[in-house]
Amino acid sequence: MTTVHQVSEERAELPAGLKSVQSLNMPYLAITKGAPDGLLDIADRVWSNGQIEAMDADWLNRIQKASEQLAENGMRVLGVAIEGLAEIPSKPEETLEKRLIFLGLLGMIDPPRPEVKSAVQICKTAGIRTMMITGDHPLTARFIAHDLGIAENGRVKTGHMLDELSEEEFRAIVEEVSIYARVTPEHKLRIVRALQENGHVVAMTGDGVNDSPALKKANIGVAMGISGTDVSKEAAQMVLLDDNFATIVSAVEEGRVIYDNIRRFVTFSIAGNLGKVIVMLFAPLFGITVAMLPLQLLWLNLLTDGLLGLGLGMEPAEKNTMSQAPRSPETRILSGSVNVYIILVGLLIGGIALGMGYVYYNSENTLDRTWQTMIFTSIAFMQVGQGLASRSTHTSLFQLGIMTNPLMLWMVSLTVVLQLIAIYTPFLEEFFEVSPLSLSELVVCIISGIIVFVTIELRKKYA
Repeated sequence: MTTVHQVSEERAELPAGLKSVQSLNMPYLAITKGAPDGLLDIADRVWSNGQIEAMDADWLNRIQKASEQLAENGMRVLGVAIEGLAEIPSKPEETLEKRLIFLGLLGMIDPPRPEVKSAVQICKTAGIRTMMITGDHPLTARFIAHDLGIAENGRVKTGHMLDELSEEEFRAIVEEVSIYARVTPEHKLRIVRALQENGHVVAMTGDGVNDSPALKKANIGVAMGISGTDVSKEAAQMVLLDDNFATIVSAVEEGRVIYDNIRRFVTFSIAGNLGKVIVMLFAPLFGITVAMLPLQLLWLNLLTDGLLGLGLGMEPAEKNTMSQAPRSPETRILSGSVNVYIILVGLLIGGIALGMGYVYYNSENTLDRTWQTMIFTSIAFMQVGQGLASRSTHTSLFQLGIMTNPLMLWMVSLTVVLQLIAIYTPFLEEFFEVSPLSLSELVVCIISGIIVFVTIELRKKYA
């Protein structure tokens, strides 16, 4: 970038050393800043101790070494050069930045936030690969990437190196190299495209106009909300309000928790409803025409799918949430072990409930509704047992702790209380057409719930 400034006759604005340089004794001064290697291509002189010297091989070597030394310490390096002008050029792009006087180097450090290093490590554990794509010097990029633990092999590719690769070589390189420096917007776009062609799901972060093509192409573009340009925000699918990389990692964890809770609820609901379907379909084989009335089924759905489902949906993150490999976007919720679980638990609930009906059904006394109340209540308690055991797919409830999800505990308590009210309150007995159960009969229903709970817990341990 070059700016042109008018210099007063007193030249008071200039540093003391520059005032004595005769070649700068002009009414205007152009100041150019940029990458040192770029400036060295257009600078033919060097200012040193109040004198202007020719840019020879010795000076080039000294400047390049100084620039690399700053970059190796993680600094972003800018070069500064000047030239005197007799007038403001009418065509700056043709006149300026031709024969400059190199002044010196500026080393600036923008250290990563303390939480970024731990966030990168969490990404590694979660199977997420972090890559650095920057316009900075390769040595600067390598230093910061090594400090954050992004790349251990230290391999860096520059935009110039990428231009020399074929598409096949490019796709192979992005699998091996995680640090890219001195890249252009086109290079960023090619990197994203190559990763996608290799089967990766790509999230791209950026804040500038030059990041927009890659943000648009990525599966998830994440723009910076504070420092980001309007163009980058429009191109992205997500805007990060605090410009913090660690927030992205937190969002990934929250997304995994939401997905797990959805799958947990769907599995719980389908397994329980499968048990009810089994009861209604196979009860006639035991001489029971209608195992449960419509109102009883609606009540059970309200308690289990409603209250218990709400509790399961608020399950916090498990300890191993961010240590699991990412799932494929094409993976279905109902597949593999989930289907086995649904069939197992559905058959268990349906089988126990049918057994209750068979044992307590009295064909000679059609007014006795104890058998139907036993089916009705046992399913409620079995769903409570399933709900408690379903809080985690792999971890036992005793390891999770009952109090880690207080809402679930409240929903279980409310479900049990409401079910007891339904069978022991006189006007509700008539409404649901049930009979009060004796203590022993109620204990049998509770035991049925314990059986379901223990079965699921044993499956976690040995499956």
